[in-house]
Amino acid sequence: QVRLVESGGGLVQAGGSMRLACAASGPTFSSYRVSWFRQAPGKEREFVASIRWGGASIYYADSVKGRFTISRDNAKDTVYLQMNSLKLEDTAVYYCAARISPLTSSRKEDYNYWGQGTQVAVSS
Repeated sequence: QVRLVESGGGLVQAGGSMRLACAASGPTFSSYRVSWFRQAPGKEREFVASIRWGGASIYYADSVKGRFTISRDNAKDTVYLQMNSLKLEDTAVYYCAARISPLTSSRKEDYNYWGQGTQVAVSS
């Protein structure tokens, strides 16, 4: 059973930066894809970024491209989301998700495992 635990959320001013971490435990992940999603109040959960655990394949949503960076540390079984130039509209609960496939997907239905989420609030 794969377990994902997010950390690093909190309150930040607009224009600031924050780094989220997703610690994974369970089976080896070399063929998995790990992604970040977010869900703002009253909105659908949306794709943010994804990375292949065993490769360099990375994708971003257009809304975060150039501001957010996804990376991984295989030795620590952790995926990070570095968020820079944060905007008010980035406020959401951020979720880490893992998919038993190396292929990317922006559909939340394609993901097998989810973390509990971490709140990010951006203030003006």
